[in-house]
Amino acid sequence: MPQKPVFGVPAMPANQTLNLRLRVGLTTLALAAMMAGTAVAQVGSGPMALPAPPALPTPADRPFHGTIQLAVNATDTDHQIFSVRETIPVQTPGDTVLLYPEWETASHAPTATVAELAGLMVNIDGKPSEWTRDPVDMHAFHVDVPKGATSITVEFQFLAPAAADLLRPDMVEVPWQRVLLYPAGWYVRDIPVAATLMLPRGITPYTALVFQTIDDGTLGFQPVTLEQLIDAPVYAGRFTRRILLNEDNAKPIALDLLADAKEDLAITQPEVERMKALIAQSLKTFGTAPYRHYDAIVTLSDVLSPDGGGGGVEHLEEGENNLPAAYFTHAAEQLNNLDLIAHEFAHAWNGRWREPADLWSPTFNQPISGSLLWVYEGQTEFWGRVLAARAGLRDHRQTLDKLALDAATVANRTGRRWKDLQDSTNDAVYMAKHHVAWRDWQRREDYYPEGVLLWLDVDARLRELSRGEHGLDDFARLFFDAKESGQPSTRTYTFQDVCDALNKVAPDDWAAFLNRHLQSHSADDAIAGLARAGWKLTYSGVPTETFLQDEAEQGAADLDYSIGLQVDTHGRVQSVRWDSPAFRAGLSPGSQVTEVDGEPFSTRALIAAVQSSASKPLTLMADVGGAARTVVISYREGLRYPHLERISGTPDRLSALLTAQ
Repeated sequence: MPQKPVFGVPAMPANQTLNLRLRVGLTTLALAAMMAGTAVAQVGSGPMALPAPPALPTPADRPFHGTIQLAVNATDTDHQIFSVRETIPVQTPGDTVLLYPEWETASHAPTATVAELAGLMVNIDGKPSEWTRDPVDMHAFHVDVPKGATSITVEFQFLAPAAADLLRPDMVEVPWQRVLLYPAGWYVRDIPVAATLMLPRGITPYTALVFQTIDDGTLGFQPVTLEQLIDAPVYAGRFTRRILLNEDNAKPIALDLLADAKEDLAITQPEVERMKALIAQSLKTFGTAPYRHYDAIVTLSDVLSPDGGGGGVEHLEEGENNLPAAYFTHAAEQLNNLDLIAHEFAHAWNGRWREPADLWSPTFNQPISGSLLWVYEGQTEFWGRVLAARAGLRDHRQTLDKLALDAATVANRTGRRWKDLQDSTNDAVYMAKHHVAWRDWQRREDYYPEGVLLWLDVDARLRELSRGEHGLDDFARLFFDAKESGQPSTRTYTFQDVCDALNKVAPDDWAAFLNRHLQSHSADDAIAGLARAGWKLTYSGVPTETFLQDEAEQGAADLDYSIGLQVDTHGRVQSVRWDSPAFRAGLSPGSQVTEVDGEPFSTRALIAAVQSSASKPLTLMADVGGAARTVVISYREGLRYPHLERISGTPDRLSALLTAQ
C-alpha cells in the first residue's frame, strides 16, 4: 500500500523507508556509543607550539651610568605633533631593549599606546642603525649595540590624538611618558634624565620641575630621575595667573591658572581664601607634607572639559585639574566639580607618598594590580568630599546633596548581584578606553563612589567605638603623615597594614569589617555607613541643585531612580538601568524616543508623564533596534530624586566629620 504523505512531504517507497530507518537507527546507536565513551586524545598528531621568544630584561635596582639627554619640540600646533630627539648612554654592548611607556599611574592601566609613536630612527655614535620590534611586546624595540659604542640616539614623533588637544597655539600639555624611550633592565628611579623643551613663543610654563629659560621658547630642566620626570608634566598657556596659597617658604603651594580666555582667570578673594582653607584643612588631616613644593595646575577650558565636567591626574608635587572655563567666574554652577582640586591634592599623600604594594611598579611597562584601589581612589574621593566641606567650598546642605548622589548610585548598582566591589578594582585594567553600555550592571570603577560610602562607614565605626573621640582623621595622620619622607619618595602598604593602622585608632575586627564591604552582594551593606552616621537615603519628587547640575553635565534627563533611564534632549536614550521599568519595557541604550503619551518627545513631556504615572500609564513611541514600537512602561511611583535625611534619635556622626578642624 502506498505511503500517505505526512505534513506535505511526498511518500517514500517502502524499501527507501526501510533503508532510512536503518540509517537513522545506526546513527542513533553510534551517537549513543560516542556519548557514553570518552573523547579520543590527539596528543602528538597536530602542530606544535614554537618556543617563546626570549624574555625582556628584568628590571633591577642598580646604578645607571650617565644621563639620558632628552629634547622635545612642542611647537607644531598645526598638526599636534611632538618631535623628539633623545641620546641614551650605552651601558653594555649587544642587544639593548628600549621601552615606550605603556602603564600610566593615573589610569592604573596600559593606556599609553605605542601606536602614537612614528618615524623612529636610531643612530649609534652618529651612524644609522636598524632596530627590531619585539615579537611579543609591541612597546619594546631591540637595538644591536656594537662593542666600544658610547651612545644611542633616537628620533621620533609623538602623534598626539586630535581629541586630546594637547598642543594648541595658546595652551600646551606635555605628558613626558608619551615623548621618550628608556632602556629596559633598570628601575626608573635609577635612570637620570636631563630634558629640554621647546614651546610656542609667548606662552608661560608651569610644572613641579626646576627649569631655566634658555631662550624665549626653550626650557632647560634640572636633571631628575625618569620616575620624577614622568611625575611632573608641563602645562603652558598664553593666558595664565599664579596665586600663592600658603606662607610656608619651605614648602610653598601655588594655584597655577591657565585659561583659553583672559577673562576666565578672574577669581574673587573669597574664592582664594577658600582655596587657602583647603590647603590648611588638608595639612591638618594628613600631617607633614611629602612634597618639597606643590603646584595645583588648573586649566580653565571648555576645550579640555567639553561636557562641563572636570577631570584630574595626581602627582607628588603637582596636580592636573582640567575644569570648565567658568569654574571661578560662575562658581555657583560648579557644585559637582568643587572637590576635584581637593582630590588631587590629597593624592600627594594617598597615592604618591603612600601607595598600595601591588599597584606600585619599578617601571612603566610592568603589569600592576589594583586590589587596594578602594583605598587609593576610594578614600581619596571620600577626603575630597570632606575637605571641600571643611574648607567651605560646599556648604553643609550641598555636601549632603553630593553624598546623596553617591549613596543613590551605590544603592542602585544592580551589578553587585554578580560582581562585588573587590572585583571592580580590576576594572581599570580591562575596561580602560572601552565603552560600557550597561554601567550599573557591568559596574565600572565603582571604588570611587562606593569608596566614599565605605570610608564613611569606617569613620562612623571609629567614632562609635571611641565614643566620639576618634575618627578617620586619626587614621590619616597615623598612616599618611610624611614626617619620615625622603628617598625613595614612596612607601608601599598592604591590606594588613590598613587593618593594623585602624586597630591602633580603635581595636576591632577590621579585616572582617572591610571584607563585608568588599565582598558583599547586598546594597544594604554598601550604604550601611549612612545609618551608622545617623542619616538615611530617601527620595522625593524635587531634585536638588546638585542633582540638576550633575544632570546638566551628563547632557541628559536623569530618571534613573524612577523609570530607570537617562535620555538626552533629542530623545536618544543614553543609558538604561538593568531590570528597571524601562528595561522590562524593552528599552536599551541607543533607543530613540519619539513620542510621550501621544505628544512629540521633549524632556519636559517625559518628566511630566513620569510625574503623573501614579494616575495613568506611561506610553512611549520609540525606535528600538531600527523598528518603531509602542512601549508601555509599568511604573506608578512618580518622580524620585535622592536626598539624605536624619534618623531621629541617633548620633549625628556625619556632621561631626564635616566640621572644619
